[in-house]
Amino acid sequence: MKALGSSIFSRLVIIVPYVWLLLFFLIPFVIVFRISLSTTAIAQPPYEPVFSLADGLSGIIDNIRQLSFDNFVWLTEDALYFNAYLSSIKIAGISTLLTLLIAYPIAYGMAQAPRTWRPTLLMLVILPFWTSFLIRVYAWIAILKPEGLLNQSLLSIGVISEPLIILNTNWAIYIGIVYSYLPFMILPIYSALEKMDHSLIEAAQDLGCPPMTAFWKITFPLSLAGVVAGCMLVFIPAVGEFVIPDLLGGSQTLMIGKTLWNEFNSNRDWPVSAAVATVLLLILVVPIVFFQNMQAKADEKGR
Repeated sequence: MKALGSSIFSRLVIIVPYVWLLLFFLIPFVIVFRISLSTTAIAQPPYEPVFSLADGLSGIIDNIRQLSFDNFVWLTEDALYFNAYLSSIKIAGISTLLTLLIAYPIAYGMAQAPRTWRPTLLMLVILPFWTSFLIRVYAWIAILKPEGLLNQSLLSIGVISEPLIILNTNWAIYIGIVYSYLPFMILPIYSALEKMDHSLIEAAQDLGCPPMTAFWKITFPLSLAGVVAGCMLVFIPAVGEFVIPDLLGGSQTLMIGKTLWNEFNSNRDWPVSAAVATVLLLILVVPIVFFQNMQAKADEKGR
C-alpha cells in the first residue's frame, strides 16, 4: 500500500509541470495562433470568425473554413516587420554580449570570495528586484537625459564640454537592458563556477600552466553551461522587450515589442498582432531548442 502511494505521488510530481505548461503555455498559444488566422472586424472582439459552442458542429466547421494564413503572408510583404525582427535580434544580441562581459567577472569574483561573504554578495545581486522594474527604468531617464546626473557629473569635472546625447538612442536601450537583466546572467554563471572543483586549477598550476591558459582551458569550459543559460535568460526576453525601448529609446527605435504594441492598441488589428506574436515565439524557440540539445550532449559526455 505504501509503495502504491509512493508510485502515485511520483507520477503526480511528473504530471504537474506538464499540466502547468498545458494551461499557461500551450492553450494560450493555440488561442493566439487561432486569432492570427482570423480577419479584422469592427466588433467585440475585433476579429472574425468567433467560435461558439452555440453554433453547433456545422457552425464550427464553417468558421474553421474561414481561417487563413493571409496575416502571415502580410508579414512577409511588409518590410516593417522584417526590419523590426532583425533590429530586435541585433539589439538583444549586443545587449546579451555586453551583459556577459560585465556579469562574468562579477560571478567569478563571487565564486572566489570567502564562503561567509557569498550570501551577502548574492543578496546584493538580487537587491534591485526589490524595486519596481518600471521605477528602475524611469531612474535611468533621470540619469541619462542631457541635464541628468551623468552629464552634470561629467561637466562638473571637465571630462566633457557639452552634454552627451545618450537618452533616446540605442545606447540608452543597451544600458537599460544590461542593467535590468544583469542578475539573470550573474546567477547561473555563479552557480556553475561555485560548483567547480578548484583542485583542477591547482593541479594545472602545479604542472606549470599559466593562470590565463588555465582559465580558458578549465574554468571557462566548466562554466559554459551557466554562460549559455544566462545568455538565454537575457536574450529571449530582450528580443520582445517593450518597456525599455519605449522609455529609453527614440521614435526611430524599431523593435518588435513596440511594433506589436502599436498593432494591438493603436491599430486594433488583433489578427496581425497575433501573427507577429506567433512568429516571435517561433524565433525564440530556436535558441531554447539549441540550449536543450547542448545540455543533452553535455549530459551524454558526462556519462
